[in-house]
Amino acid sequence: MSFQDIFKSSFLENVSAISMLDIILALVLSFGLGLFIFFVYKKTYAGVMYSSSFGVTLVALTMITTFVILAVTSNVVLSLGMVGALSIVRFRTAIKEPLDIAFLFWAIAAGIVLAAGMIPLAVFGSVLIGVILLVFSNRKSHTNPYIVVLTCDSHTSEEEAVKMLRSKTHRCVVKSKTARKGSVELNLEIRLKDDNTDFINELCDISGVDSAVLVSYNGDYMG
Repeated sequence: MSFQDIFKSSFLENVSAISMLDIILALVLSFGLGLFIFFVYKKTYAGVMYSSSFGVTLVALTMITTFVILAVTSNVVLSLGMVGALSIVRFRTAIKEPLDIAFLFWAIAAGIVLAAGMIPLAVFGSVLIGVILLVFSNRKSHTNPYIVVLTCDSHTSEEEAVKMLRSKTHRCVVKSKTARKGSVELNLEIRLKDDNTDFINELCDISGVDSAVLVSYNGDYMG
């Protein structure tokens, strides 16, 4: 009995179903596209804390998707088993930035298209998506919302600080207000007219204003 007779299936035939050249080419291209996606993610990130591990995940996800689809396209029976196996996988990591979801789908889609042999579509599609993200994410950064946290000692100083804020910014809206004895705390969402933030220093000079803090608002405000 030969070694092939032990495996009464097409196991040994599946080993040569995909040539080594195709495997190397697909993985190298997926690595290159993954690096490109990582580069675009790093340039367009606008959150509070940048996570380099998520960028590395994008590179790995592109390559993993590529070799999984290569295996699936070489064997119909394997594809059915792969669908069943992946259907039980559950991910518990929360995605805080909405744009991160787009990058995850981009990495997966690039890996699928590459493994399917549509190299021009994967390359030119990824370049076009990257250019669009770079253009739209970097325009008019001063219009991004910010949160100003004000601490005042009276209603009079509060009104004066809010009045000054509205004259210095494009938009000013009170998000929350906390009143204590001898202290009032305000959270205001503002839109800057330009990149100048010297008005925060002027707020502290107002009589009765104890502190003024300006923070970037990334949409996770809970008030």
